[in-house]
Amino acid sequence: MASTQYDRVASDARATGTDGFARLALKLDAVATGLNGIAYLALATVLDSFFGVPTAVQYPVGAFLLLYAVGVLAVGTRKEISRTGLTAVIVANMLWVVLSLVVVVSGALSPTGVGAVWIVLQSLTVGGFAVLQYIGLKRM
Repeated sequence: MASTQYDRVASDARATGTDGFARLALKLDAVATGLNGIAYLALATVLDSFFGVPTAVQYPVGAFLLLYAVGVLAVGTRKEISRTGLTAVIVANMLWVVLSLVVVVSGALSPTGVGAVWIVLQSLTVGGFAVLQYIGLKRM
């Protein structure tokens, strides 16, 4: 009887999915985004010369990233993850990727070589979170 009960639980889990993977991807995204936001705010004057992106851009971006991290964390820590909320995070992350690459290709902020590499690496990281979150959404 124990194996029958186990089979039924396993079957139910496959049928209904789980949000564990999505939850992990959201929390990792929130932590990385929050740390990035804090760095932009705390180190803007140092990063200005290093990345070539002015503090007038870094401060609002840092503030946005902190607020966004709180929102992503809120989606990831709900009792039940909202599919709509998760989809919104995925779309926002993909928008960040596209806009980051446009900034680099257009030279809009005139980043240094290191700054351009950082923007590309950051966009790849955000894109990676979006992919993980999409996989999590499909598993739900």
